[in-house]
Amino acid sequence: MQMSRILMTIASLTAFVTLVGTGSMTAHAADSILTGQAAYGDYTKDAPGVWRRFTPGDMPKAYATQSARNVSTLILRPEGALPKVPPGFSVSVFASGFKQPRVLKAAPNGDIFLAETGGGTIRVLRTTGGTTSVATFADGLDRPFGIAFYPPGPNPRYVYVGLTKAIIRYPYRVGDLKASGPAETVVPNIPEGGHFTRDVLFTQDGKNMFVAIGSGSNIQDKGPDNELFRANILEFNPDGTGRRIYAAGLRNPVSIAFDPRTGQLWACVNERDLMGDDLPPDYVTHVQQGANYGWPYYYIGGNPDARPQGTPPVRADQVTIPDVLIQPHSAPLGVAFYNAKQFPAEYQGDIFVTLHGSWNRQNRTGYKIVRVKMKDGKATGAYEDFLTGFVTDDGKVWGRPVSIMVAPDGSLLMSEDGNGTIWRIAYTR
Repeated sequence: MQMSRILMTIASLTAFVTLVGTGSMTAHAADSILTGQAAYGDYTKDAPGVWRRFTPGDMPKAYATQSARNVSTLILRPEGALPKVPPGFSVSVFASGFKQPRVLKAAPNGDIFLAETGGGTIRVLRTTGGTTSVATFADGLDRPFGIAFYPPGPNPRYVYVGLTKAIIRYPYRVGDLKASGPAETVVPNIPEGGHFTRDVLFTQDGKNMFVAIGSGSNIQDKGPDNELFRANILEFNPDGTGRRIYAAGLRNPVSIAFDPRTGQLWACVNERDLMGDDLPPDYVTHVQQGANYGWPYYYIGGNPDARPQGTPPVRADQVTIPDVLIQPHSAPLGVAFYNAKQFPAEYQGDIFVTLHGSWNRQNRTGYKIVRVKMKDGKATGAYEDFLTGFVTDDGKVWGRPVSIMVAPDGSLLMSEDGNGTIWRIAYTR
């Protein structure tokens, strides 16, 4: 398919595939948050408005259940099927036909850049008069993922792209639909294998570049040398020099973002596998400079994992505990702070997180968007199901959320790579 020739009429798509939530927006108030054993569940218990909170004390013992292999059976979107959203919201197809669409980022002029990871391509989606065109900015890339504009602000000169083995950049002027020159390698020789995603993020002043790099294995299976500069968030100068470790012990920090209110760095992290259905939790957390989050020797604080060999770099009591624990094996991949005006005021400052979905759990979990509640710049520890419904009654999967962003009009855009679709979630009341 020649994506550069795709034209989609958003108005007609929205009219055809739009669902508006019904019921009370406050069906689950703060005093009805599911906690302890009740917080654990699966896709059959998911619904917009359901709140959960997990704590380290809720974790079962290691290997309390056998490790399961329950890989998703992907199917095409069933006829008429739509995700479920809260009351007052609508969900519609924004664009489709992509091969493993992943990270979404907005350019200063409102163009949406998309890392089409499976196609090795960076796309540009531009909406004019209700019609969206799709252009090819760059192609022939090795699993592109992270996208960042540099310098920050209204007039960036480069588009940075995170590839599995390198960080590259293209010359860019606002409005470009195609790279005006060849790629320049900024950070070469990133170790490959294992987790391949490489997110890229610049500080607001443009002085520092963060790169999130996941581990090369589950729990250091191939030894510590294989994990050099992995399971880290690294910090560089914008030209790729000055590499230093900003934070360590993060098994797979897939996506990173700044809280626009506090300036703190946040990450969503996929924890380790093969310890049973309900261990250990994945998490979303603000990332402290110099902190160690435990992988591979510890999890969720100083809880030891007996499998890795070697000497831990920190003591158990020095491991940083994450802010928000997510049900184990949910696989959080995308994170976005809501700072627009379209949604009701209660959503201001909250975090939306995409859960790609489980494979290492007997009963499926994830496959949804959740909303992490913030208060005074800090996470309360609770999160709410916001968008659900990608799993059929018989357990088959037709959507796997990946990236999420706040669109220029204040709606949310979410990529899902099960059926190669970009979804739009808007408030319609």
